[in-house]
Amino acid sequence: MITSANAKVEKWGIFEIVLRARSSQNPFTSVKIEASFTHESGDHLVVEGFYDGEDIYKIRFMPNKMGLWKYTVKSNIEDIDGKKGEFICVEPPERVHGPVRTSGYHFRYEDGTPYYPFGTTLYAWVYQKRELVEQTIDSLKDSPFNKVRMCVFPKYFFYNTEEPAMLPLTWQAEHGKYEVVFNLQFFKYFEGLIEKLCDLGIEADVILFHPYDKWGFSKMPQSVDKIYLRYLISRISAFRNVWWSMANEYDFIKPEKDWDDYFQFVQICDPYNHLRSIHQCFKFYDHSKPWVTHASIQWQGSLRSWGGEAGVDIGVNLVPKWRETYKKPIIVDECGYEGDIEYAWGNLPPQEMVNRIWEGVTSGGYVTHGETYRSEDEILWWSKGGRLKGASKERIAFLRRILEGAPQFLEPINFDWDVHCIAKEGEFYLIYFDINQPSVRELNLPDNNKFRIELIDAWEMRITQLGIFSGKCRIRLPGKSYIALRIQKV
Repeated sequence: MITSANAKVEKWGIFEIVLRARSSQNPFTSVKIEASFTHESGDHLVVEGFYDGEDIYKIRFMPNKMGLWKYTVKSNIEDIDGKKGEFICVEPPERVHGPVRTSGYHFRYEDGTPYYPFGTTLYAWVYQKRELVEQTIDSLKDSPFNKVRMCVFPKYFFYNTEEPAMLPLTWQAEHGKYEVVFNLQFFKYFEGLIEKLCDLGIEADVILFHPYDKWGFSKMPQSVDKIYLRYLISRISAFRNVWWSMANEYDFIKPEKDWDDYFQFVQICDPYNHLRSIHQCFKFYDHSKPWVTHASIQWQGSLRSWGGEAGVDIGVNLVPKWRETYKKPIIVDECGYEGDIEYAWGNLPPQEMVNRIWEGVTSGGYVTHGETYRSEDEILWWSKGGRLKGASKERIAFLRRILEGAPQFLEPINFDWDVHCIAKEGEFYLIYFDINQPSVRELNLPDNNKFRIELIDAWEMRITQLGIFSGKCRIRLPGKSYIALRIQKV
């Protein structure tokens, strides 16, 4: 993916300038280096560089237009200041669609191709032994997941208490300011994993801060936080599959006003305007703020698990309200975890994981998977990766195929009081019955068209043809859970 100077570069690939120079100053904090890139059309972008060890500085650029690009380097190191060059950006491979952007309440790649996030959670997978990391990548290859939530900093939490082999950075106060030194071995390894995800077509939802920490990363001074953010962004923002999650459970770390500042800082530093979100434990962040691209929400409940009555606003069926409140795409990035550990958040049966994802999708949002099955070696997917053990994976793949085979970007409608429904009115309806188990259903379809109705068993992954219907009709159902209808105009 990364192409050195004097070569052709694919659109949305990475063009890398490599410069060698010596400086008596701290290369991480005192050296300034950037390049101004100009396309033949006049489009212009300024990109910051970074120190990569052994007197080497790099500047990475993701071109978004084909044709001739020229660049000029600007630095406070005289030997490299003013360096110039050019390259040709060529057509990308057919499988490459660019960075993901928001599109109303949904997502598209930059070339317009729809993107439906079916993510999973791998908080600390980058800190595991190489063999386990490779096993995780192999598992992802054989999964429906196209987004991974992953931390930059190591995590200290239940089932994850080992000391990591390397830490990202160190900092100390000297002469009234903080000197920061980055672990280049770590960052080269970290970005290599992001590149591997990119090759698999998987978005890397990079969590910048989190509270589950014994090394002090969650309590770094603000000046150190910003040095870290600037360095990380300069290294990995040119990867097209990067998203920024400001924090996991932000409300355990800093007050909301500080996060406003951090959001804006990331927005300024990132020349590519990657997606930006933040995740809460108890206190919702105001996702309507302009620097937030989409809402990332923790909400571990559903009508079924809470014993609520139909129509009560509990669980991921709150997605329509969140859409109305924030006017942005909604991803329930933590709805609980399929597993069998002793904590309530980590012992969902697979049927309930599947149920919550269907609820969220047919309410107009998206839901992220997680898995926490106990094992003697304490390798739980949600934190360390390895192998997927649960039964929801295949059912999530089934739902993804259904959604990707439907008309683009279905919207939630009030089809009936006790169902979830997304639709393209008059043409296509996907209805999920949630906790209801009807054996007969009356439907009111438009009477000027004919519709094919199919019964979907979300758990058994079966689709059964029920026939062609029009107007007011009565259909028989199996009287069981995890049932949906797909209704298409013929």
